Amino acid sequence: MRKLIGLIGIGAALTYFFDPQQGRRRRAMARDKVATFFRSRAREGERLAGSASATCTLLKQKATHMKEEPKPQPDDVTLARKVETEIFRDTEVPKGQINVNAENGKVVLRGEVSQPELIKDLEERARSVQGVQEVENLLHTPGTEAPTSA
Repeated sequence: MRKLIGLIGIGAALTYFFDPQQGRRRRAMARDKVATFFRSRAREGERLAGSASATCTLLKQKATHMKEEPKPQPDDVTLARKVETEIFRDTEVPKGQINVNAENGKVVLRGEVSQPELIKDLEERARSVQGVQEVENLLHTPGTEAPTSA
């Protein structure tokens, strides 16, 4: 019985594809669908291979750089510029009234600011910069005497 059903199916397929009026079109459509199927599977395989490659590269980089390498101590000019970049980020900070100097990792802030709470804020920002070992804060408000370095 199975053999008979199989032979009937083969006969139906041959009749469908070799029909004198529609057979040529049906064969072309079947050929195009099979080609499309394999092309889409190939693209999917390439995409999966690219994803696997990217994941392997990521894992390799993570393993290589598990521990951050210590950065060398920046020179004085670079350190002063890094501190200036950090403290002058806020638009309320009077850029022209504050002087930043650096020497061997020690940063000195000099100048006049309008608000007393800004003095401590600028000192904390300067301390947060990588490479700063010490901060000497000589900032003052208008009408008060400037502190002197000891």
